[in-house]
Amino acid sequence: MFELSQRVVLLVEDNADDELMTLRAFRKSNLHNPVVVVRDGAEALDYLFLQGQHAGRDPSIWPQVVLLDLHLPRIDGLEVLRRIRTHEQTRNLPVVILTSSKEERDLVEGYQLGVNSFVHKPVDVTEFFEAVKQLGMYWLVLNELPSTAATRKSA
Repeated sequence: MFELSQRVVLLVEDNADDELMTLRAFRKSNLHNPVVVVRDGAEALDYLFLQGQHAGRDPSIWPQVVLLDLHLPRIDGLEVLRRIRTHEQTRNLPVVILTSSKEERDLVEGYQLGVNSFVHKPVDVTEFFEAVKQLGMYWLVLNELPSTAATRKSA
């Protein structure tokens, strides 16, 4: 399992190619943080709220950041974000929407719901790698968060 000091990334991505490229971009950027991958919105919520197949996971391991796609099976990304912001234990969890959507309404609604950042997935592989590298460097290395205990009640 992960060491408690490691900064875990929760990647919510249903596209296998985008998942693979994101993981490769982290490795190429020398960001070796553990990445938990879930493939739909319902599983993301199960992971965060320790339900379903994630009911037995270690509640002390908490994501440093959630990279959230919008167009997901079962529960879409904006609904996942809405539920994250509704619950006290996840309200302050950093969420970055990482999507191929170019819809202005997705951008506006994401910010209305409290997303921390909204990033379009570049089509070009090199640009995609650079975008993921920058996201990783900021959210995993540069950004400072209050202690987990101060930001949420134990699950």
